[in-house]
Amino acid sequence: MLERLFALKERNTSVRTEILAGLTTFITMAYILLLAPNLLGLAGMDRDAVLIATALGGGLVTMIMGLFVNYPLAYAPGVGLLAFYSFTVVIGMGLTWQTALGAVFISGLVFFVLTVTNIRLLIIKVIPASLKFAITVGIGLFICIIGLKLSGLMTISLSLQPGTLHDIIAAKGHGAPGASETLLSLGNLKNPEVLLSLFGLFFSAALMARRITGALLIGVITTSIIAYVTGIATLPETLTFMAIPDFSKVAFMQLDIGSAFQIGLVTIIFSFTFVELFDSMGTLIATTAKAGISDPKAGKFPGLGKAMIVDSLGVSFGALLGSSTITAFVESAAGVGAGGRTGLTAVTCGFMFILSLFFAPLIALVPNAATAPVLILVGALMMESIREIDFSDWTEGFPAYLVIVLMPFTYSIANGVAAGLIIYPIIKVITGKHKEVHWFVYVMSAIVLAKYVFFG
Repeated sequence: MLERLFALKERNTSVRTEILAGLTTFITMAYILLLAPNLLGLAGMDRDAVLIATALGGGLVTMIMGLFVNYPLAYAPGVGLLAFYSFTVVIGMGLTWQTALGAVFISGLVFFVLTVTNIRLLIIKVIPASLKFAITVGIGLFICIIGLKLSGLMTISLSLQPGTLHDIIAAKGHGAPGASETLLSLGNLKNPEVLLSLFGLFFSAALMARRITGALLIGVITTSIIAYVTGIATLPETLTFMAIPDFSKVAFMQLDIGSAFQIGLVTIIFSFTFVELFDSMGTLIATTAKAGISDPKAGKFPGLGKAMIVDSLGVSFGALLGSSTITAFVESAAGVGAGGRTGLTAVTCGFMFILSLFFAPLIALVPNAATAPVLILVGALMMESIREIDFSDWTEGFPAYLVIVLMPFTYSIANGVAAGLIIYPIIKVITGKHKEVHWFVYVMSAIVLAKYVFFG
């Protein structure tokens, strides 16, 4: 039955590998079960209700993706969109969370229209191969920087204000006293949690070098055990492994679509749609390419149409449940790195999300020091695609370079993709190579540029 559903032999994998990969994906993205309630709680939503919506919505959409599309992709509320929802839309604009959910729902419908009209598929197919490979590499760095931050191996200065970076660099150059502050710096290597992350990183890397199946999962479990044995992590006074969720708290159908249609919210709806489009597209391309399902260079993306339909419907489904945008997670690459090649990886991960409704207290016991190394290692795996980019051709290499660096340094997949789409046709036109660009790329470039000029 599993062979018929997932074509395991065709994709050169096994049930054991797929299940381990699904567990690996779940463990690396389980932090969203803690993060989503905290972020949306700031917007006035009930944290328990958000936890249920996150686990239920993410679990169901992920399982549907696995069963009907046979992709090893996992879904949950996107971190960037959670922050945009709470801090920009609700807190910043003073809107109710019900209205914000209405905007998310409408953006999902727009997303669906773009999908069924094949506009979204056209977008993916006409994007130049160099940009597609750059997206994969950029997401790898994006994942890595998340892992470095979670592990404590890298610290980010929050005190710098716009315009001060030049002053700091200048002060450094002249040896001015007290000029020791930087944007990014090495973490405190005397911190036990940072040392534990280092252990998890090198232990898992060694297992991968030995080609041991389930290396990433073994690394997470081993590091977690060491954390509690050494006292780096402490168990709660009242240890509860299981709790029955209270579904009556879920904000089902509490969105306010009418208010979201107001003229003033067109920008918000457009912003949600824009980020959903490029975040999802980037993750779909990168993950399927790494899994060997698609071939970006040849423009072959089998099953992508069905994947995009599930993807778009998941956005509106999440809003109905009372959650921000449900989207493809870049952490899906962790499962692919562990050998996941089919939808069985997604089904396993989705099942764990559903199961987590009852084992939420147990999930909270996995420390960041155990999961962060996985993200760093997966980032390394995704760097392989950089070999496919022809940097000797500046019209291909420079746009690809911008995609790669802007994703991690602006902390946004969408920004990286947008930069590539804007610069690629411009530099082709300047060098007289405009015929190498598909006409629809010019259209996308104009739309993306207009988005940043008029909507920010």
